[in-house]
Amino acid sequence: MKKRIILADLFNRSISFKENKRLQKLVLVVALFVTIYTLLAIVSMPARFDITVGRPSPRTIYAPRDAVDEYATEQLREQAANSLPEVYDYDPSVLENALSQINSFFDTVLEVNDNEELERDEKIELLKALVTDELPSGTVSALLTDSVTIRDLQGRLNNSVSEIFEQGIKEEEVDLARRRLTQEIALYPFNADLKRVSESFVRSLVEQNMTYNALATEENRELARRQVEPVIILRNTLIISEGEPVTEQQMNQLTDLGLIRGQQADYAGYMGLFLLLVVVFVLVGIYMSIFVTAVFNSPKLMLLMGLVFIITLILAIATTYFSGYLIPVATGVILITVIFGYKLALINNMALALMVGLITGGEFSYVLIAFLGGLVSIYAVTRLSQRSDLARAGFYVAATNAVVILAIYLFLGIFNLEYNSLVGLGYSLLAGIGSGIFSSVVAIGLLPFLESLFGVTTAITLLELSNPNHPLLKELLMKAPGTYYHSMMVSNLAESAAESVQADSLLTRVGAYYHDIGKLKRPYFFSENQLSGENPHSKLSPNLSALIIGSHPKDGVELGLKHRLPEAILDIAIQHHGTSMISFFYQKAVENNSCREEVSADKFRYEGPKPQTKEAAIIMLADAVEAGVRSLSKPTSNRVETMIRRMIKEKLDDGQLDQCDLTLKELDRIAESFVYIMSGIYHSRIEYPEKDLKAELERSPVSR
Repeated sequence: MKKRIILADLFNRSISFKENKRLQKLVLVVALFVTIYTLLAIVSMPARFDITVGRPSPRTIYAPRDAVDEYATEQLREQAANSLPEVYDYDPSVLENALSQINSFFDTVLEVNDNEELERDEKIELLKALVTDELPSGTVSALLTDSVTIRDLQGRLNNSVSEIFEQGIKEEEVDLARRRLTQEIALYPFNADLKRVSESFVRSLVEQNMTYNALATEENRELARRQVEPVIILRNTLIISEGEPVTEQQMNQLTDLGLIRGQQADYAGYMGLFLLLVVVFVLVGIYMSIFVTAVFNSPKLMLLMGLVFIITLILAIATTYFSGYLIPVATGVILITVIFGYKLALINNMALALMVGLITGGEFSYVLIAFLGGLVSIYAVTRLSQRSDLARAGFYVAATNAVVILAIYLFLGIFNLEYNSLVGLGYSLLAGIGSGIFSSVVAIGLLPFLESLFGVTTAITLLELSNPNHPLLKELLMKAPGTYYHSMMVSNLAESAAESVQADSLLTRVGAYYHDIGKLKRPYFFSENQLSGENPHSKLSPNLSALIIGSHPKDGVELGLKHRLPEAILDIAIQHHGTSMISFFYQKAVENNSCREEVSADKFRYEGPKPQTKEAAIIMLADAVEAGVRSLSKPTSNRVETMIRRMIKEKLDDGQLDQCDLTLKELDRIAESFVYIMSGIYHSRIEYPEKDLKAELERSPVSR
């Protein structure tokens, strides 16, 4: 009993899930998110290794992306900083003071020498007071010489002191400067006592005149550090071989690349990728809810879009191992453009370009190629006329990729006429051209499977159905030529009207070709095929005739299913009459029955449903207008316009347009389009009075 209850509960939940589109979309979006996140996490997040300095590497490791080698860069910066000398500030006042004391000393010596009132011993005592060091009187007496010698000695000392001081004397260089000055004095052409006195006096004058400037020194070194270009670890560079002992430099390189297990980037990277994908999904969802509501509201179409996106992502990951320029983003963009239109393709193109950036480690040139190639593919397939146009789109993408790759090489300055550069450019160009061609080939191969699997109707399918050699159209021409030419006329009217209201003109035209294929079952029961003039309805009751006429939409669907016509075409076939009245046979039934109340109008209506789309509604109006205008015996311009507008109004008043989204303004445009075409056909007719037209309209049967 419990098992039955559980099974019943599961059954009810499954039914509820099938009916709840919101829940279906939620489950689908979560599944797509998880799939895309898993793929990106595997390829865009670098692998982590358990490595220790000094121990052998467990495997050979290449750089997964470009990164700055912080260790090598810092070493170069320190070398550049340390190569600069320290900055010292020169103090000229030290020299000025020394020279002033020297000159003052010798001036005093001359004054003492010239003073005749002083005895020799008194002069020696005065001169000893001028000298700092304790010198013997005999040594000091050497200063009691002629003024010429004293002035010569003064000049020489001034020159020597100036030369040594101007070279700069740092704190630790004072003793060295004194020794140099002593050596200089030792070479003077004077007696030893005179040189000893000079040395004793000048030695005390030697002082530091260079002061260390720490601030200026650090500023210069910081400038030198900043001028050093960062050392880049290029993608695919060998970092360490398997079994090789890990050095400190290699360890730092692996750290810079985020390849060391246990780093904070492990969790932060995954969280960053998660948040980035959330933003992308939200923005794409908002865009779709505004500009592509049909896909946004359909779980099946969203699944198809997601499948195309994931297939393209897998192809992108696979081709990255050969070259980033080979990534076939255009594959997904072409498929989405053909299946859903350019609006959805634009947002998918941007999302795929972002995915390429994640896969390639943020390589800008690959992102640019993916984005621009996708844009060109959208342009190339927006208006398709045949399946071979998909191949042409591939060549457009290939040409664009080649130009952009050349532009990137020139812009980055990596192009020159050297052999290696030319080989690299040639390889990149080959990959870019291959990407375009590969994209179109894959798109051509996948499109039929996606169309069949999801039951979508693309422009390619419609173009193939518009071929006059299609078996159904050929059969229609042979068995029901009147219906065939009627369908061709309806297609011209409907296509023009669809263009005037921005509906799908291609779907409208092809739908009009097949809207009356149900008449193939009993072609001679329809007036346009009664070439002999014999009408089989004259032998049938109005009820039976109405039943035969009213069954041709359903017969068309059965025949279309047998020939595997798309769902969109079958919808038009079943909806192109809606629940309209088969008025001719209804009036005939009323005339045969004296009591109108006994004739049920519901039995003389098509089964429907009413048109659900603009395209089906336009074909309904074009079908009625073509049959109505053709029934006019005197189709002048005024008569044609009056009948067209009257028939549209009748469909509107009868509620046949209630379930499609045509506005009154659009109905007016459709009427103008019909009038323009039909007036062109009947422009040579002579116009008749309005009363004749009114009488003719009242007696004209409308059986289609």
